[in-house]
Amino acid sequence: MKISKAVEAAYKAALKTRNHSHSPYSRFKVGAAVQVKGQADAITGCNVENASYGATICAERNAIFSAVATHGKIKPEFVVVVTGEAEATVPCALCLQVLAEFAGDKMAIYLGNEKGIQKSYTLNELLPQPFRAFKGD
Repeated sequence: MKISKAVEAAYKAALKTRNHSHSPYSRFKVGAAVQVKGQADAITGCNVENASYGATICAERNAIFSAVATHGKIKPEFVVVVTGEAEATVPCALCLQVLAEFAGDKMAIYLGNEKGIQKSYTLNELLPQPFRAFKGD
């Protein structure tokens, strides 16, 4: 799969951030990077688990929330998700719904592992009927 330099840079950032994962319960390490329109570098996040499972946060949401905390109003251009699995792993429905709050249906989601990007989807392919109460500007 041919990917842009920006996607390759985000992939490398997500792969590196995956090493920071706090996942003592699932041992399922995930790194994510969101490229925000108008910004040079992607914002990263990793999954952080908690003994109270409801307090756990996925890497994708961690990256989106960090991007909002850093830049305020954001417009994601694409997201990269990296796991250690042989097959590409899609974001959970909760993460897809959070992405839909900030991104359009055609935003690319790139999925990979330690060997590289394996697949890409649009947000709409993974979440065809998002809930969008906020219409924004």
